[in-house]
Amino acid sequence: MKKILFVFAVLVVFVFAPGVQAAEGQKLDLMLDWFPNIDHLPVYVAKANGYFEKNGVDVNIMSPSETSDGLKLAAAGTVDLAVSYEPQTIIAASQGLDLKVVGHLVDHPLTTLMFLEGKGISTPSDLEGKTIGYTVPGLMDGLLAAFASLNNVKEYTPVNVGFTILPALASGKVDAVMGPFKTYETVAMAQHGYTSGYFELEHHGIPDYEELIFVCGKKVLADTSKAKAVHGFVRAIEQAMDYTGNHPAEALKIYLGQVPEADTATETQAFELTRPYYAATRVTDAAKWQTFADFALAHNLIEKPVDVNTIIHTWK
Repeated sequence: MKKILFVFAVLVVFVFAPGVQAAEGQKLDLMLDWFPNIDHLPVYVAKANGYFEKNGVDVNIMSPSETSDGLKLAAAGTVDLAVSYEPQTIIAASQGLDLKVVGHLVDHPLTTLMFLEGKGISTPSDLEGKTIGYTVPGLMDGLLAAFASLNNVKEYTPVNVGFTILPALASGKVDAVMGPFKTYETVAMAQHGYTSGYFELEHHGIPDYEELIFVCGKKVLADTSKAKAVHGFVRAIEQAMDYTGNHPAEALKIYLGQVPEADTATETQAFELTRPYYAATRVTDAAKWQTFADFALAHNLIEKPVDVNTIIHTWK
């Protein structure tokens, strides 16, 4: 009996002794913006290489059922973190949602207004009278309206196509779609035998913006342990970005191993196109954000002005 008590006492001392890492990392739920794809590669590299674990975080990666789910769930505190878009976050802030931008994934626009080659579309004016799809309600329909206004497209019919970009275009349900990425959907379309054309938003009057970011609700950052974990998450993503830049082939292999349902040919080609756009800095450019927020107000994407300094979290 004494021997048993002694062993138990030793175990207690070991588990609770200062500096002993007995507990698991702080759990965080991360909601993606889309189904898992090459845009999210650094997240999967961070998980597989143990960067989350080393920074005291245990991350549960989740896919949305709807394209606009992540931001809403993050604002409500239902998930701890979400992958979102700068324009969507500014729109949400204008509507009063309590959000904070805590990290970066892709620093420049990937979004396009996409169409199929050979369908008579070569300039924005060719969209006049057409049926145009959009992917993310509350975001891409607003960007579509701004694009149409800037490029003198007076009449068009908007249709929510959600995730079904290729079927909507291939079937002729829509003539074009606002929202596909020039680094991903172009490749996926080609894999299915379709040649796509597209208009880059930043070349047709819409300001430069950060395509993919990490956001969380303000309540998460008000919780000291969660805030520390979110900071650890951001550090882990930065480490994954560095690894991806230095070891691209290995990073792609890791991603494909983590997401076995991914199409290897599509993802490999998309990776080469996406690599230059992964975030190169952890610092949020407030001036660039404010330029887009002011543009959003001027073009009716938002009804109330947004001071971006209220939604950008600065890590100390």
